[in-house]
Amino acid sequence: MADDYVRRTAITRLSVDGEQRELLEETISEWKRGCQLATDMAWGKCNTKSDVQPLAYDTVREHTDLGSQHTILATHQAAQAITGCLDRRSNGKKVSRPTFTASTVKYDTRTMTLFDDDTVSLSTTESRVRCDLALPDADDGYQRQYVDSEIWSVTESTLTARDGDYFLHIGFRRHKNDTERNTAEDGTVLGVDLGIENLAVTSTAHFVSGRELTHDLREFETVRAGLQQTGTRSAHRTLEQSSGRELRYVRDVLHRASNAIVDEALRYDCDVIAFEDLTYIRDRTGASWGHKWAFRTLYEQVAYKAEAVGILVKQVGSAYTSKRCAECGFTADENRPTRNDFRCQSCESEANADYNAAKNIGMRYVRRGQQSSQRTGDSQLALKSGTVTLSGGFTAHPDGFEAEFMDKPHHQKSSTSG
Repeated sequence: MADDYVRRTAITRLSVDGEQRELLEETISEWKRGCQLATDMAWGKCNTKSDVQPLAYDTVREHTDLGSQHTILATHQAAQAITGCLDRRSNGKKVSRPTFTASTVKYDTRTMTLFDDDTVSLSTTESRVRCDLALPDADDGYQRQYVDSEIWSVTESTLTARDGDYFLHIGFRRHKNDTERNTAEDGTVLGVDLGIENLAVTSTAHFVSGRELTHDLREFETVRAGLQQTGTRSAHRTLEQSSGRELRYVRDVLHRASNAIVDEALRYDCDVIAFEDLTYIRDRTGASWGHKWAFRTLYEQVAYKAEAVGILVKQVGSAYTSKRCAECGFTADENRPTRNDFRCQSCESEANADYNAAKNIGMRYVRRGQQSSQRTGDSQLALKSGTVTLSGGFTAHPDGFEAEFMDKPHHQKSSTSG
C-alpha cells in the first residue's frame, strides 16, 4: 500500500550530448501526444487506469513512437488527469478536457535504470540513452543520501526540460518503520501566505503580486457603489454588466495565481501545499469582502488543481505566523516594523514579511508530525535553496537548480538560510 512508504524526490541535472538531446526532446513530444490521445479517447467514457489503458493503448501505440511501457504510462497519466477533472466537477466546478503542454515525461523502473557509476539509462522513442548524472562530489550531498542508500529504492520519476537543460526528478521510497505506520505527515511541504500587496508568497520565495488585483477591485467597488446609489433600471443593468466583468477578471487572475502555486509545488516536488486557516483572514489582513472571497476562491482552485497531480492541500493555524521569526522562533510585535519588512529582535534576521510568514506556515504543517507522543513525523519544508526539517537539518538543492528557478532578487529580501 502507498501508505506503507515514505517518499522522497532527488532532483539532478543530466549531462547530455547533441544526439541524446534530440532523442529526449522527441520522447517528450511523443509523450505529450500520447497522453492527449488517451485523454481524448477516454474523456466522457472512463477514468480509471484499468479502463483507460485497454481503451487507448492500441491507438497510442499506432499513432505515436512511444514504446510499449511508455504507452501504458501515458494512459495512466490520462486517467489521473481525467479523475482530477471529475473530482472538480463533483464539487460544482466547470471542467474542460485536460491538455498536456508541460515538457515532461514519466519514467518507471522498466523505462529507467540507475547505475553505480552515476549514470542513468532512459528509454526514448528509438533507443535507450545513458546519461551522466550531475551529482555533487561530496559523499553527503543532496542526492547521495538516496542514490547510494540501501534503504531507499527507485520508483516513478519525471524528466523535465527547461531552457535547454534536463532535470531528472528521481522518485525514491522506503518502508515506514513500525512507529511511522500511522503518520500521515510525511513528505515535502510548500508553505503559502496570502495577502493584499502580495496575493500569495511561497516558502520557496515565489511572489504573486496583488497590487493590480487590489487596484481593480477598488475601481469596481467605486463604480458599483455609484450605480447602486443612482438606483435606475439603466444603472441596475450597468451594475450587472460591471459585476460580470469583475467576476471574469478576478477569476482569470486567480486562475493564473493558482497555476503558479501548483507549478511551484511540482517544481520542488512537494507532497503538501499548506495555507493558513482562512477563517479570520479578513481580520488579519484588513481585506475587503472582495478580497476575502478571492482568497477562498484561490484556495479552492489550488486544491482541485493540486489534487489532480497528487498533491494534498491543507490549512494550519494562523496565530503569530506574521510575528514569529522563521529562523530562530522568537515571536514579538516588534519583529514586524512595517507592512513589508520583518526584522527579528532576537537573531537580527531580516526578510520580506510575507516570505517569513510563508515559511512559518509551511513549518507549522511540518510540526504536525511531531505533536504525537511518538514524534514520528518525517516531513520537510521546501525553501528556494533546499529543504529543512523540524530539527534544523538542511539539504541543499543540486547545483544549478536554485539559479535556474529562483525569483529575481528585487522580488524579496531573503533571510540568511533562504
